[in-house]
Amino acid sequence: MNFILLAVGMVVVIIGFILMSGGGTEDGSFNPEIFSPMRIKVAPAVCFIGFASMVYAIIRKPKDDYSDGVENVNNEKENN
Repeated sequence: MNFILLAVGMVVVIIGFILMSGGGTEDGSFNPEIFSPMRIKVAPAVCFIGFASMVYAIIRKPKDDYSDGVENVNNEKENN
């Protein structure tokens, strides 16, 4: 499950970087579109959410479904 969350976070970060990118200038003049709200506010927020979800995926402790079976086997050995 953690690897899935990590992959989703990476995809969100890549989407944020794509939103941040844009066309360059061909003639060397100033392009005011570099200050668009999507590039300055939305894209960094998307990247931050992606990085935060990646950190959560790394820190999150996975649920041990198999540990109950190991404990049951140990309990059976002690009872015999």
